[in-house]
Amino acid sequence: MDGIMNLLHQVNDVHAAGRSDLFIEGKTKYTEIELAEILRNPQTPVFVGIDEDNHVAGYCFCVVKDTTESVNLVALKTLYIDDLCVDERCRGQHVGRSIYSFVRNFASENGFYNITLNVWNCNPVAMRFYESLGMSPMKVTMEDIICG
Repeated sequence: MDGIMNLLHQVNDVHAAGRSDLFIEGKTKYTEIELAEILRNPQTPVFVGIDEDNHVAGYCFCVVKDTTESVNLVALKTLYIDDLCVDERCRGQHVGRSIYSFVRNFASENGFYNITLNVWNCNPVAMRFYESLGMSPMKVTMEDIICG
């Protein structure tokens, strides 16, 4: 839990640096109680990479999405990556690539149609990383900031 919470702080602070109008520095996306619930839920698998010293080197939070009940979408299962983070001390060591490869194998073995994720426009390093894995843009979220 401590290792994952540390990385949740790191990823939040990356977002806060890029979008301080939306993210609060020093916070996390999930509380420890919420994290415990996520870890227990089979619909929200979490994959964790550990280094040789048994420290959390990275993680990937996923959400199973199923369109079987939809009236206008083809019935299929998507594995949505809610969050992927590599400890800043381990970046450049292919930890993220290894975790993604594991997630991709999991998705393939469990009959998922695709893997999707959102990436913030203020994080071009992440965008290049996902493109290097073979991912391509699926849709774009647009905004018009009214107040500020």
